[in-house]
Amino acid sequence: METQSAMSFRREALSAVRNTLSEILNGRPRPVIKFADPRFNERCGVFVTLKKHEELRGCIGFVKGVEPLHKAIQEMAIAAATQDPRFEQISADELNEINIEISVLTPMTEVKDISEIEIGRHGLMLICGHNSGLLLPQVPIEWNWNVEEFLSNLCRKAGLPPGSHLSPGARLLKFSAEVFGEDENAPGV
Repeated sequence: METQSAMSFRREALSAVRNTLSEILNGRPRPVIKFADPRFNERCGVFVTLKKHEELRGCIGFVKGVEPLHKAIQEMAIAAATQDPRFEQISADELNEINIEISVLTPMTEVKDISEIEIGRHGLMLICGHNSGLLLPQVPIEWNWNVEEFLSNLCRKAGLPPGSHLSPGARLLKFSAEVFGEDENAPGV
């Protein structure tokens, strides 16, 4: 059972992202939002995912806390809507069809053994040479992947062949995330 505090934090975050996107996409400046929950002062990684009719429309984030969460969620919302190189910018007319999902990340730790990876609990980041890739914890659930498929797709996301996570010098990191969205079916990880 979720606490009242957690539900309030989630509502506040989703409202801030929706309000920010509405202002920016309608050509107005980023709104100044007063955040009530003290968690918004913490520095942690955060991703904002935007979907339209269940299809990815933008997703950008910080892998670690480089600034307070209240600034980071607004910046990542704007970036996901306007700067994701995989998609055209979201238009103001599209906004009412966009579903927002936020992933607040825990700090990353090194994976020492593949058996540590839990589908639905862990997201992964691979760093190998100049390449890197990250997949959030909800991705293998959405695609019904097992651990091997998760690792293969992580390698591809990093622009590397499957199995590259075993390469000398490769770093495989895991993290958890509090995942919540406007869609009531969004996983709570």
